Amino acid sequence: MEESKLIQRASAGDASAFNTLMGMHERRMYAVALRMCGNPEDAQDCLQEAMLRIYRAIGSFKAQSSFSTWVYRITMNTCLDELRRRKNRPNTSLDGLYDAGWSPVDPGATPERHALLGDMRRQLQAFVHELPEEMRAAVVLRDIQGYSYDEIATMLNANVGTIKSRISRGREKLREKISAKPELFDRLDV
Repeated sequence: MEESKLIQRASAGDASAFNTLMGMHERRMYAVALRMCGNPEDAQDCLQEAMLRIYRAIGSFKAQSSFSTWVYRITMNTCLDELRRRKNRPNTSLDGLYDAGWSPVDPGATPERHALLGDMRRQLQAFVHELPEEMRAAVVLRDIQGYSYDEIATMLNANVGTIKSRISRGREKLREKISAKPELFDRLDV
């Protein structure tokens, strides 16, 4: 069934149509939430909250943008709300073996390389999470999720120039932070 019919049915209270719609977008919504929140537990909580908000608001969807853009905007706003709520609360979640550098897909890699890549991944994730929220949202949506500037502007309710500026400044801050850690990021030959 095409998306517009599912939206109409979901707006009329058809739970099956709503579930089908969410199934079409859930994976990317979770990816956005995970990148913004930094851990699977908070990402899952934000995903559920975003779906609840979408369910409550689907009747107000006016098709001024694509449904996916509307959905990801709600997801991003849910994540930003959560980040604001927990601003002073430290992040204590761990991603277990994966964050420790273990990866079953590369059996030829040395334990040292796995450890180094895990350290790099954790440090880069920490750098991204140190960015101001609006800047982080723009960088995540562009560089990690691959959205266009126009889509990001719609999702974050800002003009394209502002989005480009946030992304540029965010990338520059990340470059500065990476350059300050040459002992970690210049060892890719391991």
